[in-house]
Amino acid sequence: QVRLVESGGGLVQPGGSLRLSCAASGSIFQINDMGWYRLAPGKQRDLVARITRGGSTDYADSVKGRFTISRDNAKNTVYLQMNGLKPEDTAVYYCYQNIWRFGARDYWGQGTQVTVAS
Repeated sequence: QVRLVESGGGLVQPGGSLRLSCAASGSIFQINDMGWYRLAPGKQRDLVARITRGGSTDYADSVKGRFTISRDNAKNTVYLQMNGLKPEDTAVYYCYQNIWRFGARDYWGQGTQVTVAS
């Protein structure tokens, strides 16, 4: 069994910062890509950022320069540092990790709410 647990969401004022974490536990041989998606009411799920095992990153245009994704391979954890938050960043954020056990597949976190409001 593999389990992903997210933490770090909450309510923040515009211009504020939050750091999301997503830790995987269980029987894991190797983790490939890690990343974050978000889902806002009435919108489709969008990729926010992803990071390869080697550390290459990719960001949605809307968050470039404000969000930073990173990973700690020893802790099976991916982070999303969010600075300069805007109301339009309000969404449920879901992490994923592409994990190799008996074949590779994506595992998902439970989601964490991020609300940006005055």
